[in-house]
Amino acid sequence: MSWTVAPEPHDSPDALALWRAYYTEVSDRWYLLHEGRRTDPRELEREIAAVPGTDLAPPRGRLLVGRYAAEAAGSAGFRLLGDGSTAELTRVFVRGHRRGTGGAVLLVRAAEEAARAAGAVRMVLDTRGDLVEARALYARLGYAETAPHNAEPTADHWFAKALG
Repeated sequence: MSWTVAPEPHDSPDALALWRAYYTEVSDRWYLLHEGRRTDPRELEREIAAVPGTDLAPPRGRLLVGRYAAEAAGSAGFRLLGDGSTAELTRVFVRGHRRGTGGAVLLVRAAEEAARAAGAVRMVLDTRGDLVEARALYARLGYAETAPHNAEPTADHWFAKALG
């Protein structure tokens, strides 16, 4: 079995299912850590709808879907910021039962390549302290912690990498 990665519309059925799975997992982790509960279903629907992913459409963004054995098993995307020389990495996610199979590395590298092709020379991202697996992945792929590039209220770690 192996991974394939290809661009996909942010609103395709597979992309939407991956967004829902991603958001459910990170939201539940945050609420369990900070409030001892899972995400309320109404809350989840409101937050998913609030971030539809339209900024992940060409020419200033792209969503990539990774498939493992034909299953939509992961995603990564980017959006160009400001003048287009910096891209923000987002929606990096691999379904739990496909983790450890190399998909996250392939997805991040594919997003870096797509951002470079769109004109970016630098990639930035934000994440949270409780997402230790994500922070380890980014460090392994050459991202260095940096000053905040946004005011995302739940973020407490920011990373950057030159795409040279």
